[in-house]
Amino acid sequence: MATIAIISSSIRTGRKSHRVALYFKKYIEERQLASVNILDLNEYKFPVFEERLKFQVSPDNKVLEFTKLITDADGVIIVTPEYNGGYPASLKNVIDLLYNEWHRKPVAISTVSDGVFGGTQVITSLQFTLWKIRAWTVPAMFPVPAVDKTFDENGIAADKESTDKKADAFVDELMWCIEAKNKMNTNS
Repeated sequence: MATIAIISSSIRTGRKSHRVALYFKKYIEERQLASVNILDLNEYKFPVFEERLKFQVSPDNKVLEFTKLITDADGVIIVTPEYNGGYPASLKNVIDLLYNEWHRKPVAISTVSDGVFGGTQVITSLQFTLWKIRAWTVPAMFPVPAVDKTFDENGIAADKESTDKKADAFVDELMWCIEAKNKMNTNS
């Protein structure tokens, strides 16, 4: 069974994007598509980026734990809010922390906002950063507008049927990329 890491990238007080991370964990586990780990950046409390992991003399145990979970994951879902057209520094911090660990890693992006656009303005800048570190960004996106009306605090969708239908296409694309990567690794 595949392993998926879900990065919940907001560390903001009163954050709402974490609701979407909780939703995906339940969605994937209920369908037995993969095992799931939520990597909640609010719990990691990483210091501001100083150096890539491979150049750190004595990396913190939390950094090593996070790195192992990313390395061991077959794919990653990033759930990020949009802050003024960009993504939070906490997410940029952990992307820059690693390098080889992202190489050809299938990464699916879910953007979240309180507004009507669902965080779609952040997709391009996040994709560019992920491309620069050689991650494989999955073409399907999962924007969530009006997150406080769309999901409750426990990750339960207000309109489960419609949300699950969107998630079907999004997660299916990630799973396809994971399977394709596994086949390429087997054939090489």
